[in-house]
Amino acid sequence: MADVTGTTGTLVLAGTPIGDVADAPPRLATELATADVVAAEDTRRLRRLTQALGVHTTGRVVSYFEGNESARTPELVEALTGGARVLLVTDAGMPSVSDPGYRLVAAAVEKDIKVTAVPGPSAVLTALALSGLPVDRFCFEGFLPRKAGERLGRLGEVAGERRTMVFFEAPHRLDDTLAAMAEVFGAERGAAVCRELTKTYEEVRRGPLGELAAWAAEGVRGEITVVVAGAPDTGPDELDPAELVRRVRVREEAGERRKEAIAAVAADAGLPKRDVFDAVVAAKNAERSGPADGKGLS
Repeated sequence: MADVTGTTGTLVLAGTPIGDVADAPPRLATELATADVVAAEDTRRLRRLTQALGVHTTGRVVSYFEGNESARTPELVEALTGGARVLLVTDAGMPSVSDPGYRLVAAAVEKDIKVTAVPGPSAVLTALALSGLPVDRFCFEGFLPRKAGERLGRLGEVAGERRTMVFFEAPHRLDDTLAAMAEVFGAERGAAVCRELTKTYEEVRRGPLGELAAWAAEGVRGEITVVVAGAPDTGPDELDPAELVRRVRVREEAGERRKEAIAAVAADAGLPKRDVFDAVVAAKNAERSGPADGKGLS
């Protein structure tokens, strides 16, 4: 129970199953049963989880989701400063990782309140391990923007990333996202789409981005994690003019002016801006003199 002596409490971030409830760590049941306050992203899902684990929560249960995160954080910090043990759980995986939690952690740290965790399942690490792609170095990019131009812009920012990349995506946007990735990263870049991890219909589809985009166009359901291979380690002399032009075009489609796009592509490729400019001009002249393929620069 809450400490009335003035000692601050503890914030506990608890990982919850991403699919199979049997993956719940044993400590999760103990924390659920003994916490003074349980802050849950969805109280209905929390109820189903406690029933599945055979646990009865004795503390106060409150909702803590994106819509009320800012307003509820001060209330939870007040409970913590009063000595309460506050348990934070989200719908699946670790709180604060593309889920509510960051604001509360930051506020607790600022007040010098102890923050600890109950490690649990992670869609990021599970998908990475199953992907068959390099795992020695990776980065997590979360959800991409919903708008097409902003999505292309974000992908353009990481087009030269050498580390394996992990993304979350909604099933109804997966085909557009994979098509955008194929355009920006190249259709032959290796990737894996991990669907319904640890659940009954778990599926890991591996292959080039172009093939995965065609597969997803037929419709995909379930929770999705996408893992994409990093950019190949190529020197400036290995980037042909067509590739330079393609990179400029992608940035222009994302809203950049041509001059800025050329400068950014040159910086990423380690080339003088003049080399990229010359490639763009040559492509433009070739398009004017020959049949248009819809992929040039106008």
